[in-house]
Amino acid sequence: MTKKEKVQFVIDTLEELYPKTPVPLDHKDPYTLLIAVLLSAQSTDKGVNKITPILFARADNPYDMVKLSVNEIREIIKPVGLSPMKSKGIHGLSKILIEEHNGEVPKDLDALEKLPAVGHKTASVVVSQAFNIPAFPVDTHIQRLMFRWNLSNGKNVKQTEKDAKRLFPKELWNKLHLQIIFYGREYSPARGWNVENDPIFKKIGRKSINV
Repeated sequence: MTKKEKVQFVIDTLEELYPKTPVPLDHKDPYTLLIAVLLSAQSTDKGVNKITPILFARADNPYDMVKLSVNEIREIIKPVGLSPMKSKGIHGLSKILIEEHNGEVPKDLDALEKLPAVGHKTASVVVSQAFNIPAFPVDTHIQRLMFRWNLSNGKNVKQTEKDAKRLFPKELWNKLHLQIIFYGREYSPARGWNVENDPIFKKIGRKSINV
């Protein structure tokens, strides 16, 4: 298969398996999505979804969030891990949103990345899923699968994102990002991977890989 045919096979297979792609993090607007994505770093979506209802019952907007102390936020979010850094980030970014953005989450990637505790991946998720602006956030699932599918050399997240954007049509980025994550969790996990149950890898995967 040519590279173009492989890419089309991936697109077709993912569309067949996951025609609908609900955002796995519970949220109601760009702000609550931003906080949920920030909390999801080195945590599971399931774990985050248990915590956010408690946090958002106290503060689901930057104005209410800054009324809480960093320690109060930290106590609520402690179960998801990295709570010292995340609580400072949530409080700090809420303050900046009020002071510099009229309490609104900016649609601009660069502006988002300037917020405390918001990296490129988090900012990319927010612009793609909250504002429907094309982006291709790369997490560990996408990094792993792009390498296994021989569509990227897997050297670093930045290179994988560049490869994904080059190979896949821009209008599909936002949906594909979620489809690949769903696929990785179901068919191609980091641990307990059964190659025989991985239809995409069996068709286009690397011939020599440390399974």
